[in-house]
Amino acid sequence: MSARHQVRARTKMKLRKGDRVQVLSGKDRGQTGEIMRVIPATNKVIVERVNVVKKHQRQTQTRVKGGIIDKDMPMAASAVAILCSKEGGRPTRIAYRFEGTGDNVRKIRVCRHCGEEL
Repeated sequence: MSARHQVRARTKMKLRKGDRVQVLSGKDRGQTGEIMRVIPATNKVIVERVNVVKKHQRQTQTRVKGGIIDKDMPMAASAVAILCSKEGGRPTRIAYRFEGTGDNVRKIRVCRHCGEEL
C-alpha cells in the first residue's frame, strides 16, 4: 500500500476555522491570514491568501470563462501558529483551561503566554 493511500488515525486539531494565524515556515513565512478550512484527516489547513498557486482552468458548460486562476492550497498545520489578540498579534501556542464544576465544565482555548481566551 502506498503512502498516499494509508489510513491515518484522526488527530485532535487545536486550530479552528476563522482563527488568525501566522505562517512559521515555507515560502510564505511571516504572512498572516484567516483559516478558511481545516482538514483533520491530513493534518492540514487552508489559510486565506497564503500558499497560493496558479491553476489553469478549462472552459466548460458550467464555467463560462476559462483561464488561469489563483487557488489557495492546503499547508501543514504545524507550519502555522495562532496569533494572540492581546499581545499585539504575537504568534503563540494553545493551552486549555476548564471552567465550571460538575456537569457544566467548559473547555476553553487560551494563550500560553498571557492566558487570554482565544
